[in-house]
Amino acid sequence: MELKLKILIHARFYPSIGGIETIASLLAHEWVKLGEEIIVVSDVICPPDKKREFPFPIIYRPSPIKWIKLIRWCDVYLQFNVSLKVIWPRLLVRRPMIFSHQSWYWISRDGGRDWHEQFKLRLAARATNIFASRAIADELKIPGEVIPNPYNNTLFHQNGVANRNCELGFVGRLVSDKGVDGLLNALAQLKGQGLRPKLTIIGDGSERSVLEHLVKTLKLDGQVSFAGAQPQNRVADLLQRYDILVVPSLWPEPFGVVALEGAACGCVVLGSDGGGLPEAIGPAGLTFQRGNVADLTAKLSCLLRHPEEWNRYRAAAKAHLERHQPQSVAMRYLEVMRKQMLKR
Repeated sequence: MELKLKILIHARFYPSIGGIETIASLLAHEWVKLGEEIIVVSDVICPPDKKREFPFPIIYRPSPIKWIKLIRWCDVYLQFNVSLKVIWPRLLVRRPMIFSHQSWYWISRDGGRDWHEQFKLRLAARATNIFASRAIADELKIPGEVIPNPYNNTLFHQNGVANRNCELGFVGRLVSDKGVDGLLNALAQLKGQGLRPKLTIIGDGSERSVLEHLVKTLKLDGQVSFAGAQPQNRVADLLQRYDILVVPSLWPEPFGVVALEGAACGCVVLGSDGGGLPEAIGPAGLTFQRGNVADLTAKLSCLLRHPEEWNRYRAAAKAHLERHQPQSVAMRYLEVMRKQMLKR
């Protein structure tokens, strides 16, 4: 009989919304199904009107005394990214410490890290580490195991009745790092080749008005629509309408769950080649040179002119997505945790 664990998780969590929140929630739910005991600790504040039920306790901003009690309770302490603010309880009560690295940590423009970030990596080097991508592992240069992130397979999947009447989709924050302006410029170049695919932009952000102005400047009004920020269930519905999901990030994404979500909904994924995004895309699509509008245009043109290839990418995505099923990823985390327990 497998050893059942008491797992204490520190992560950004509900009502905050984002990649880490989604991944931590998916894994916590799977561990509860498997019979593990879970407590989640979060630094965010949950207003009374936002409270909802989870199959595990969530403790928001515990007091120092509560922190000590939580560390004493757990068998394993799992942090999603290293947080110096909440590392101290484990220094007082010894428990196996596991870091799930979801980012590069802050890097300055000259390519260096300040003492805070360097100290985080020194702490991590003395603990057990899990990396969301090989790209993160190679960048951080500390020992550990690569376990790719899961995606929400209950929301993101093909329902068999999708009407794919909109060729291109984008999902993400409308900020400069996401590269939407490059995608719009690529559409303008495609128009010169006689290709006029429609694009729906799902998301919101500080650059939305700038991008709306660029659409008018490039005379793409009839091709591009802005859907704004949408709840996840609506995003999943919309993704089933698109043939191609474009992820044109200028910033090297540490991973890129949106690529998995798009592939699961039947999209061919075209993304930039930086960071861990190519690992998330896998055989479910293509990559282009990050920041290179000409290469993005060429890859889009190739995909649009050869729709007979789309089903090949969709078929290849099935095996790729198996590695990212929440239960599979949760089991791999548990293997790491149990190894640490046996070393105690």
